[in-house]
Amino acid sequence: MATILHIDSSARQTGSLSRQLGAELVAKLQAANPAATVVRRDVAQNPLPHITEQLIGAFFTPAEQRNADQAYAIKTSDALVDELFAADTIVISTPMYNFSVASTLKAWIDHIARVGRTFQYGANGPEGLVTGKKVYVVVASGGVYSSGPAAGYDHVTTYLAAALGFIGMTDVTFIRAEGVSMGEAAVADAIANARSQIAAIAG
Repeated sequence: MATILHIDSSARQTGSLSRQLGAELVAKLQAANPAATVVRRDVAQNPLPHITEQLIGAFFTPAEQRNADQAYAIKTSDALVDELFAADTIVISTPMYNFSVASTLKAWIDHIARVGRTFQYGANGPEGLVTGKKVYVVVASGGVYSSGPAAGYDHVTTYLAAALGFIGMTDVTFIRAEGVSMGEAAVADAIANARSQIAAIAG
C-alpha cells in the first residue's frame, strides 16, 4: 500500500497558503490512489528538538555502544528516519521565512540527514540511501523569487533540493505560490498558478 508523508512547517495554523495548497495536493494524490495512507507530521505545531551535543554523540556512536541518555536522545531521529523510508511520496509544505525555510523544517532535515542511515561515504564520495521517492515541495512566499532581481535570495528551493538530493531524494518538484504580499490580485494569481501546477501533477 502506498504511503504519502505530508510535512507542514508554517507557523500559521490558519491563513497559511503553504498549508492550504499542500493539503490540496495531498487530496489530489490520495484521490488518484484511494488506497494510499497519509501520514501527517506538523513540525510547527509539534516542533522537533534541535540538534544537541548529546544527539550528535549518539549519531556517531554504534547503537550497541550508546548509553541510556544517547539511546533516549536518538529515539525521535530514528522514528523520523523510519517514517521517511516507509513513505513512497513526500509532500513538504513550507513558507519562505527570511529567504529560507522555517527553523522547524530545518530541524526535521537535521534529524533525517544521518550518516550510515540516510547517506554514506564510499569510494566515489557521499551516496544518498533514501532512493525511489517522489517529493513535492509547496512553497509560499511574499515576493517573487523564481526569476527576476530577487532570484538570488531564494534559499528555500536551492537548500531543499541540495539537502534532499544529498540523502538520495533527487526527484523533487517545486510548486510555488509567489508574490502573496503584493495585494489581493497577486494572491489570487499565485493561488491560481499553484493550483494549475497541482492539477498538472495529480490530474
